[in-house]
Amino acid sequence: MTQNAVGALETKGFPGILAAADAMVKAGRVTLTYYNRAGSARFFVVIRGDISEVKAAMDAGVAAVEDAYGGSLESWVVIPRPNENVVAILPIDYTKESEPFVEGVPMRA
Repeated sequence: MTQNAVGALETKGFPGILAAADAMVKAGRVTLTYYNRAGSARFFVVIRGDISEVKAAMDAGVAAVEDAYGGSLESWVVIPRPNENVVAILPIDYTKESEPFVEGVPMRA
């Protein structure tokens, strides 16, 4: 299995996560693989792709949150090669819903 990088970003406020998600998929060849509410007014998204693309996308996402009125960045992380056990258990892998949006990002070796 190809181990693509994973990036996760959490915001306070929906406008921030919307701005971040949009900026990330526009800034790099990444796939948005997961979105969820993390608690009261907190939201997070997960992206997958090549490490350089994930890093560029995360930079754009962080900047977009900071520019979004009322949104605030809570936390973010980029993991270059997540362990297979982490991918199997946490909601960070490609899903049936995200597969149509994978552009040039190898999902399986």
